[in-house]
Amino acid sequence: MEITFLGTGAGVPSKGRNVSAIALHLLQEENHIWLFDCGEATQHQILHTTIKPRKINKIFITHLHGDHIFGLPGLLSSRSFQGGEDTVTVYGPEGIKEFIKTALHVSKSHLNYPISIVEIKDGTIIDEDNFTIYVKELEHGIPSFGFRIVEKDAPGELLVEKLKAQGIPSGPLYGEIKKNEQVHTKEFGTLYRENFIGPDKKGKIITILGDTRYNQNFTTFIENSDLLIHEATFNAEQKDLAYRYFHSTIEQAAMLAKEGNVKHLIITHISSRYLEQDHDDLLKEARNIFPNTDLAMDFYHFKI
Repeated sequence: MEITFLGTGAGVPSKGRNVSAIALHLLQEENHIWLFDCGEATQHQILHTTIKPRKINKIFITHLHGDHIFGLPGLLSSRSFQGGEDTVTVYGPEGIKEFIKTALHVSKSHLNYPISIVEIKDGTIIDEDNFTIYVKELEHGIPSFGFRIVEKDAPGELLVEKLKAQGIPSGPLYGEIKKNEQVHTKEFGTLYRENFIGPDKKGKIITILGDTRYNQNFTTFIENSDLLIHEATFNAEQKDLAYRYFHSTIEQAAMLAKEGNVKHLIITHISSRYLEQDHDDLLKEARNIFPNTDLAMDFYHFKI
């Protein structure tokens, strides 16, 4: 599991930061990429990466402000010319279906792949083969959502030495034991998987929050995440401004990470008022509260 930040700015694009878009690489787990938000020029940002749009099969939209959705019609349209044939499912707040259908209809754009649009609400649960995604409404000027992506536990390692100790040679039978709860054999009788497999591998948890004010009630939602991605539009000096515009400060994002006992925090959605020379101060502000914090820049890549 890997993350690429395609856009890390707030509101409008700047020379240093494009607007919001985050790619979650699940190539080993799903052979797909999931996209979270799709601000203006996201497809241009993708050109500077190894991401193949045809691999994007799920797009999660946190909310309908333009800096999070204006790149969506272009990306969906271009995917038709880039070998994309698999179904794309778009999850977003009420209104996302109207936005997409209107944009495609007015521009006479025709997709050569199926598209499914699912409008989400607080408490929505999306159950996939390998993941469960929980949805929570946040505190913003319009409906805005967070996504908690929970990887399902995987079976543990096969205890090869234990199998060999019982005279069971390596071969296709090992694969059968790992796949099935019990395997019937003539030579060794019935073999039970639970006797030859180690503890389950705990799945990872990633929480991605859309635009929001700080709210301590979100602690349970982000609790024990391996990675929390949190907007941090303003520094602590602009706390009143952050509250007025339904955003969080860097300090508040760090506080929530600490309260939620997460392992790693990455802050993003940075106001264009902060220039590159301000980055060390911004990061210091977060790390004074939650040391294991990084400040995302466009194309920042993180392995989970």
